[in-house]
Amino acid sequence: MKRTISFMTGKGSVNHNSRKFHAKNTDPERSYLNIEYINENIEDVYHELFDEALARYNEKQSRKDRCIDNYYEKIRAGKQEKTFHEIILQIGDKDNMGAKTEDGQLAAKILNEYMQDFQQRNPTLRVFSAYLHMDEATPHLHIDFVPYTTESKRGLDTRVSLKQALSALGFKGGTRRETELNQWVASEKKQLAAVMERHGIEWEQKGTHEKHLSVLDFEKQERAKEVAALEKAISGGKKELQDIQIQQTKTVRETNQIRQELSELFATNDLLREQTETLTQDKEKLLSDNEKLEQQQKKLQQEIEKMSISKTVMERNIRAYDEDKEWQLPEPGAFMSAKTYRDKKALSLVERLKDVIKELTIRCIHLMEQVKKLTTKINMQEEKIEYLTDRAMGQRMVIDRLQEQAADLGRLKQYFGEERVQSIVEQSKNLERAEKAAKRSRRLHEMTR
Repeated sequence: MKRTISFMTGKGSVNHNSRKFHAKNTDPERSYLNIEYINENIEDVYHELFDEALARYNEKQSRKDRCIDNYYEKIRAGKQEKTFHEIILQIGDKDNMGAKTEDGQLAAKILNEYMQDFQQRNPTLRVFSAYLHMDEATPHLHIDFVPYTTESKRGLDTRVSLKQALSALGFKGGTRRETELNQWVASEKKQLAAVMERHGIEWEQKGTHEKHLSVLDFEKQERAKEVAALEKAISGGKKELQDIQIQQTKTVRETNQIRQELSELFATNDLLREQTETLTQDKEKLLSDNEKLEQQQKKLQQEIEKMSISKTVMERNIRAYDEDKEWQLPEPGAFMSAKTYRDKKALSLVERLKDVIKELTIRCIHLMEQVKKLTTKINMQEEKIEYLTDRAMGQRMVIDRLQEQAADLGRLKQYFGEERVQSIVEQSKNLERAEKAAKRSRRLHEMTR
């Protein structure tokens, strides 16, 4: 079996490689088959490689304007060196090494084996991102690296340089065709060809490097398609952003209106809460007073019952005066004169009757006064109970309104979300505090004028 080797150097797209977005030529359902070898933040790698050298460089500078604050940003903004380089390797093409075929699986195995020794073989090419893609037509390998050199005589003693990094690996530039990069690419192709040979695949070399440009052009076309897709996505994103901004403006207006309504609602709610607490306390006191009045009423009722009993006893005692022999005039003696009968019999009975009548009169007057007092007190109690009952009914109506207000607040939280409502409330409170502070400031200013 013979297969070609495609080796392309590109601009590199870490987001594409890591599948933070999918181009049209990818199959997201097969993305789980991709292999991530390394995925580090490039700025962290720059700190790792160059921070110490940067510190040494800045210490030597007599002028602050020559100091470098951020080496990564300096390289990114400059034109002499790229921040990183990318190579893309592929065995065969979609017709003979398709990702869904057994040969495609073999290609993936070979590329994986090749990748294992890449960093060890190229120590001056610091790899920070590497992926094997199986979700496109043909398996291929993306390797992103930062080339660097040490013991440099100009600038930082450790700095970014592809030429010097490859030179340190033994690739010395000669002719225009035999550059350090071309020599290194040829060497890496041989490394990949050696792995292919171990798996029974012969490297099919189709002449010079120029004859392979069709493969590279294909990769470039694919990247151009990706860029076009990104530009289209960006254009669509801008329009979407404008729509979002319009919607945001509308939402801000609605939010401000809601904030005002909520502010009023919460102010009313706070007032109602205070009123509820006051009314609850009043209700408890009224209930306590009502209970005391009921107890007093029971006592009064008992006293009235006692008075009724006393009246009955008095009536029974009065009847006894009519029937008891002790209270009857005795018959006069045979030879008793009227004067004697009067003095000895009648007058004593009359005096006793006078005493009894006096006592009964006093008791009757006392009872009448008690009845009058008790009647007045009962009437006052009944009026107070009626007042308390009306007060309790009014209180019940206020509580019902409070419960309705609380239900409205609950509906508001359910519709807009508790977090949003709470956020609006906090904003409203902050605005109120700011307004109060402004009013205090104005008053102080007016007082000092």
